[in-house]
Amino acid sequence: MPRRRTSSSSSSSTAPSAGPAAPRNRTPQPVRVRRRSFGDFVKAFLAFAVLLVLVAGVPLALAVTVGWPLPDGAPGLDWLQREITVQTFLHILTVIVWLAWAQFTACVLVEVKAALSGVGVPGRVPGSGPSQLLARQLVAALLLVGATAASLTPGLSQLGQSLEGNQKPSVAAAQQTPGLFAQQQEQAASTASALAEQAGQAGQAAARADGGATAASGDTKYYRIQPPEGRHHDSLWEVAERHLGDGRRYKEIFELNKDRVQPDGSKLSEASLIRPGWIMEMPGDARGGELVEMPDEAPNVSEQVQQQISDYARTGGDHAQGGGGAQGGGDAHVSLPEQRPAPGPATPVTPATPAPGPATGGQHATPAAEESGRSFGLPEALLAAPLLAAGLLGALGRRRRQALWHSALGAVGGRRGMEPPTPTGDAQDVQDALLVGADPDGVRLLDRSLRGLAASLAAESRPLPVVYAAWMGGNGDLHLQLAQPAGKPPTPWQVGQDQTFWMLARADAERYEDAETAAPYPGLVSLGTMDDSRLLLNLEAVPGLVSLSGAEADRAAVFASVAAELATSGWSDRMTITLVGFGDDLTPLAPNRIRHLDGFEDLFETMSAETRQRRGALGAAGHDSVLTGRTGPAQHTRWAPHLVLLAAQPSDEDALRLAELAADAGRLGIGYLVGTGGTDLPGAAWEMEITGDGKLLAPLLGLELEAQLLPVAQQRAVVELFTDADPERGPGGPANTPPFLVDISEQGRPAVYARLVGSYEIIGLDAPDGERSAQLHEALALLLLHREGVHPRVLASALWPRGVTEDVRDALLERLRAWLGSDPDGTPRLGTDATGRLTLAKSVVSDLDVLRSLYYEATQGRGVDSRQVRGRLLTDALVLVRGPLLADRPEGRYRWLTHEIIDAQLPLLVADTGLALSEFHLERDRAEKAIEALNAALRTAPADERLWHELLRATHATDDADRLRALAADLIGRSGARGLPPRTEALLDELLPTWRDGVAAAG
Repeated sequence: MPRRRTSSSSSSSTAPSAGPAAPRNRTPQPVRVRRRSFGDFVKAFLAFAVLLVLVAGVPLALAVTVGWPLPDGAPGLDWLQREITVQTFLHILTVIVWLAWAQFTACVLVEVKAALSGVGVPGRVPGSGPSQLLARQLVAALLLVGATAASLTPGLSQLGQSLEGNQKPSVAAAQQTPGLFAQQQEQAASTASALAEQAGQAGQAAARADGGATAASGDTKYYRIQPPEGRHHDSLWEVAERHLGDGRRYKEIFELNKDRVQPDGSKLSEASLIRPGWIMEMPGDARGGELVEMPDEAPNVSEQVQQQISDYARTGGDHAQGGGGAQGGGDAHVSLPEQRPAPGPATPVTPATPAPGPATGGQHATPAAEESGRSFGLPEALLAAPLLAAGLLGALGRRRRQALWHSALGAVGGRRGMEPPTPTGDAQDVQDALLVGADPDGVRLLDRSLRGLAASLAAESRPLPVVYAAWMGGNGDLHLQLAQPAGKPPTPWQVGQDQTFWMLARADAERYEDAETAAPYPGLVSLGTMDDSRLLLNLEAVPGLVSLSGAEADRAAVFASVAAELATSGWSDRMTITLVGFGDDLTPLAPNRIRHLDGFEDLFETMSAETRQRRGALGAAGHDSVLTGRTGPAQHTRWAPHLVLLAAQPSDEDALRLAELAADAGRLGIGYLVGTGGTDLPGAAWEMEITGDGKLLAPLLGLELEAQLLPVAQQRAVVELFTDADPERGPGGPANTPPFLVDISEQGRPAVYARLVGSYEIIGLDAPDGERSAQLHEALALLLLHREGVHPRVLASALWPRGVTEDVRDALLERLRAWLGSDPDGTPRLGTDATGRLTLAKSVVSDLDVLRSLYYEATQGRGVDSRQVRGRLLTDALVLVRGPLLADRPEGRYRWLTHEIIDAQLPLLVADTGLALSEFHLERDRAEKAIEALNAALRTAPADERLWHELLRATHATDDADRLRALAADLIGRSGARGLPPRTEALLDELLPTWRDGVAAAG
């Protein structure tokens, strides 16, 4: 069951007969205390021995063996003119060792003083990073068996240190949640508040009747948050370490003070975000001298502070009413942006009705299907993940294009100019789900909006604000949730529901063009949806660890979704994703981004080195964080994020080491998502839980999301798609064979013939109704390009990218069947296969089908044994090429072609045909015929370097030097500022050695 905080449960559920109920903030919560093991004592002894050797042994050894290394008197000129001997070097080395010893000893003293006095994180000794780290580890090991060891535990001590002291946490109450249930939520919040207030009053009355102490009496202890003053910002973890003996008891302090009004008017809403000057009520067993202050007995503080503590003590009876978490409408650090119209004259604030838009999860699914719960055989997980699907689909298309080019250049044989392997089974269903669920427009708008914001801030010489999360509304609006107020956003951005939200309307986002700037927030990743909004968490900005609890299988589905989206997201330039203990099979998604580590020791070694390197690099560059390195003059550095996904729960010791690593990760651009079987993870800034029914819960953040998942079956199918498209993978089976071969003899004349290569024409059918003609033509073109079959939902998403109802889609299919008609034997030309996919009869053919069949027959069929047949087939194939695919398609239609690779396949097929026909003519010394064939192919594939090389060779075969020089000059002019490719230059050096003279003369 998900964990819920019910602030009034303890007071309202107490039976009257149980006697006077003490206020809820009187009794500390039980805390599990880890017992010291034999290994701890061994480590303490070894640490003591090492410290003894380094602190006392080193100077003793130096004094005995070397003695005093410096000169006895003041150096003179003759001293500088003396010969440098081995003894001189030994003295210099001795001085260096003495200095190093002094520095290390100072570090040990600083660490011991900090540990024994309980002041939290100690100050830094200048220039002693590694030395102080070693001293800290040795002192911590030595004191591990003592009561003061808790003060050395890292945890939350540095969370939020990059934020200014006056930061204001993000606030959003439950009644701000958009949707149809906003009114009911507000009523529920009011009812809960009233019940909590009544319970608090009853508790106070019972306590007074019994003579017990009230919140203002002298036995209640308080602590005032201290300013930084040369050290890190104070934190609840450090307060708990100093005054409760265990930093893990910070949650008790948080529960006692949550939502109580502080002296500056704000409230404590997140355990990791506190400010100097705040008052904290402490559990009854708190200790620590003058740092724990009483409201009436605080002689060491000013009257103003005493008054603040007294005022704060009076809020103790009613502070619980805001502690209901997500259910009670309490403040949340990550909150849902309020959906409200842009500012206008007397515009009432009403819940926005979500408009259909690309940002909505599963936007391509038909509403009727959604309501009935039917999925038409496609994985719902990918249908509901539009940004993930778009990223995977784009990466898969790039991988397949790369494989085609490798084939064309001879890197991989057997696929030249042909289709990639046709997926089957689960892989086919997953590919269809990607096509249906993908929202490339949403990815494009998100990317342009973020880069446009970065460019605008850079133009104003303003730094990028720290963004914790982004919300994409169902109407396409984008909300950025900031860590703290950052002033007025640049136009066209607007302030959202408060100063910690920046909002960009979809209409304004669509006006953005591509900006030449680094991606500002590449660590954003989708977690799920809440109402009609999609949450993207900025993993690299979280001040500490993000923990995910729940069943192992459920956690694995979340981790796989996060890893896949980060690896293929379209709003990032580059990044490193380290997967620990899982995901070794996810590497094919992005081999340049994903790396896999087996265990925690490998991770700790790797990330310790990178953390040190990033700190040094930021210091050398003069940046406070990676955000300042992504804008302005140094934006070329980019400061790519490093995101670590650790699926297996670390041990207690490993968790503490990881917490120390992550304490400063927010400003370094390093994010950690850690799986845990329980709920207690040291250093966890945000805690989330995945339930068995697909809910992602974060009670402290007020979140309850429909989680974005990638279950293991879909994960394997996605990996299979990428593996089959790997350009380094050899062809399996007869991959040369086109997916559909037609009878190219006179007897194989089709009933319906569509010309797609060039302008779109259809022969054999009457013109359809004018109003629906364009739609029917587009549907037929999609079916012709996919002879293996098209899922009905894929067809619907292609024709209606913003969604369509089931009845409208079925009506189109009926019109398409009626238009195509039936064959003479009565078989409909639009049929359905065993999987429910739409297929065309063999009597419906396109010129692309004929072109593929002619090339196949010429190179691997009848033309192999007959030179005459090969020449005729290749000539017929090249005659079919009239231009690019669907050259006259209407603007705004055929947008699904961006998901296809036909734009890369067709030029390669035409180039292969031209090269084969040129070779055919050159075998008989017919250079002019070869040149004619190559020029015909270049009209469709002008960028194919192979065609230009063969054209140079064919022209050289004519023995016409002037013609060759003219061709070389034309080729140089086409190359522009980039210049000729190296292989082209080498060929010109061979065929026309004087070509460089012509370039110099022209220059």
